[in-house]
Amino acid sequence: MREEKDRKNLHIDEDGTVIEHSHGHVHSHAQTKAVVNRLSRAIGHLESIKRMVEDGRDCTEVLIQLSAVKSAINNTGKIILQDHIEHCIVDAVEHGDRDAIKELEKAIDRFMK
Repeated sequence: MREEKDRKNLHIDEDGTVIEHSHGHVHSHAQTKAVVNRLSRAIGHLESIKRMVEDGRDCTEVLIQLSAVKSAINNTGKIILQDHIEHCIVDAVEHGDRDAIKELEKAIDRFMK
């Protein structure tokens, strides 16, 4: 078994590049259950929107529902971001991991697009 400091996290960049980094811990946060629940609701909502499109429902109704899902996803992202800052980034700063801060900046940039 590897020590926690040797654990790596992998992310895939938009161009397919695999980025590997270490935070020194496993991603386990207080908000995990809430995030999973929110994502499950958003997935269910998106499936119902798909049925709306298949059933030929009014485009305005579909757009309104898509807007609701988009908002739900953005709010879920904010929870993940807050949790990440409170746990991973605080830990990274305490351990001098400047790469984690650079990765956070990239993640925020992508999230905001």
